[in-house]
Amino acid sequence: MKDLKNKVAVITGAASGFGRELAILCAQEGMRVVMTDVDEKGLQATDDLLKPFSAETLVMKCNVADAAEVERVAVATYEKFGAAHLLFNNAGVATAGPMWTTTLEDWQWTLGVNLMGVVHGVRSFVPRMLKQGDECHVVNTASVAGLLAVPASSVYCVSKHGVVVMSECLHHELEAAKASIKVSVLCPAFVNTGIADAARNRPQELAATSAQAAPYEEYVRQATRRGKLSATDIAQITMEGVKADRFYILTHPKIKAAIETRMHDILEERTPTSPMAK
Repeated sequence: MKDLKNKVAVITGAASGFGRELAILCAQEGMRVVMTDVDEKGLQATDDLLKPFSAETLVMKCNVADAAEVERVAVATYEKFGAAHLLFNNAGVATAGPMWTTTLEDWQWTLGVNLMGVVHGVRSFVPRMLKQGDECHVVNTASVAGLLAVPASSVYCVSKHGVVVMSECLHHELEAAKASIKVSVLCPAFVNTGIADAARNRPQELAATSAQAAPYEEYVRQATRRGKLSATDIAQITMEGVKADRFYILTHPKIKAAIETRMHDILEERTPTSPMAK
């Protein structure tokens, strides 16, 4: 999808990080922009950043883990703009710690946002895109954690592996249907986006966490802060990938060695190699 002017972009998780930077880039391209997040204050700040570009926007609070809320966004998008051309299923959260220390609430919250949030986005928007018949594009935010098995990140890795394989299946299904909808899966490594502090938006009913998770969460926090690429860099790489109709968007090329090792482990039926190994 090369010509984005006057097209409609829908972005979940738009209050910060990749979502905010993608919204800015979409506005710069002359797109109309729909932005959702659970963080209303951050969402409004993003909307304010788009004003210099005179972008027409729709801002809605939405918990992507709730299918009905995502459906309301889809209904409102089509009522206001009559179409959606570029869907960024971007909202994400993170939990850390060995699997035996994780709580059921950790699983419910992380899978609800990271995995089911993408499911809900696809189910609400793709059928409408198919009826449009226009050239469209779906970008699902996963992670290199969706291509690797990272110690102390079991919940997060499971959610992101699900996003990767879901995106691959969606690609094959749309190809078989001869649809004019392309798919990309975004797999960045550590980037300082604020996801390490996502617990600030964790629902009260899913608030139970293990005290043993604290040191692992702090490690993730420090690692994201040391990330060499910014959220702006990732957004720019992503938009380049969309324009090139690229399926896999791997923003950190050095991680490919660890992915290759994992693939060889599987094909040669050998014991898994830790991606943290030097």
